[in-house]
Amino acid sequence: MDAYVARQPILDRRKRIYAYELLFHDGIAGYVPEIDGDLATGQVLTNSVINIGMDEICGGKKSFINFTGNLLLNRVPLLLPKEMVVVEILEDVEPDDELIQACKEISEKGVLLALDDFVYSSKLLPLVELADIIKFDFRISTIEEIKSYINQLPEPRARLLAEKIETKEEFEIALDLGFELFQGYFFCKPEVVKGREIETSHLAHFEIMAALNSDDLDFAKLEEMVSHDVGISYKLLRYINSPFFATASKISTIKQALVYLGSNELRRFMSLMAITHLAKGKPNELICMACIRGKFCELLGAASKKEVKVTELFTVGMFSLLDAILDQPMSKVLDKIPLSQNLVTALVAKKGLLAAFLILVIAYERGRWSMVKKIAGKLAIPETEIPPLYLKACQWSNLVASG
Repeated sequence: MDAYVARQPILDRRKRIYAYELLFHDGIAGYVPEIDGDLATGQVLTNSVINIGMDEICGGKKSFINFTGNLLLNRVPLLLPKEMVVVEILEDVEPDDELIQACKEISEKGVLLALDDFVYSSKLLPLVELADIIKFDFRISTIEEIKSYINQLPEPRARLLAEKIETKEEFEIALDLGFELFQGYFFCKPEVVKGREIETSHLAHFEIMAALNSDDLDFAKLEEMVSHDVGISYKLLRYINSPFFATASKISTIKQALVYLGSNELRRFMSLMAITHLAKGKPNELICMACIRGKFCELLGAASKKEVKVTELFTVGMFSLLDAILDQPMSKVLDKIPLSQNLVTALVAKKGLLAAFLILVIAYERGRWSMVKKIAGKLAIPETEIPPLYLKACQWSNLVASG
């Protein structure tokens, strides 16, 4: 069974990845039509997680997974690897004696427990005492309410996780309140107030990208452009001579490297180099997300019956976070990068065929399954092909953007 599953990043105070929450299609229940309940759902969850491979989709980080009361009562979390899972106890779970005992047994086996969408109530105290992490939703509770809830928590206190943090200001407020973990997309939005220019040394990367995206790729011109930048030349030769390619003999010239890689692999390499250079000082998850978007767009384009250049789709996905990386509006960023009008329209106006693929990727990324279904239909992409393509994109990102 191909399960729709996406990952949502959870960062620490230094904006490093701590874990991912796994978002399943319709909370998994959509996979079990007209079958009694949570036991069947739990089995589907277990099978899908095992079949997908949490390590593959989360790059070795922990996975937060939601569990209903019945799933907890049936000790379903114990079927999953404890070192890789954080069990989220849903906010509507009734904390009676039987459920508290089940949670205690799960905790005693070394599984981390998190309380989801926490709103203080004295009846929740037995679960609070077992919890390793308590999640506060910044969309359903006000700052004052959250302060009040925190003050009522017994000591020693569980780690606090701020959920649905969407702006830098909210991140700063959560930091001041003592939160250690943060979930939301605040880190991939531009801080336009401070802005920063694209350095002249970085423009070479984008000029090469423009050359790679042209219909009449001139390898002689490309060789000249790459050879003029010592940093790019060095990294290209190191990349081509890495164990990943396992070439029969060492490649020592730029021309050899360009011919061996070909335009598609070069496009990926130069995109990654550009993003990595520009993203210094930014969360590494920005690079990971850009890689996933680029590869996912490319793979979806190949699966679609629409006539579209998959090479352009890769660039659209990879460059879709440039505004957050450079802390400037996308229109201003692209004024200085020689890209085709199709790419500019997709990235700035979010219009056109290329943009439709990007919108589908972002919808999948955020678990907006109804939108995924709708756009996939318009793009003539078989729904069953989408989940494995997302997994492939995550695997590629784990490979090239780790570190």
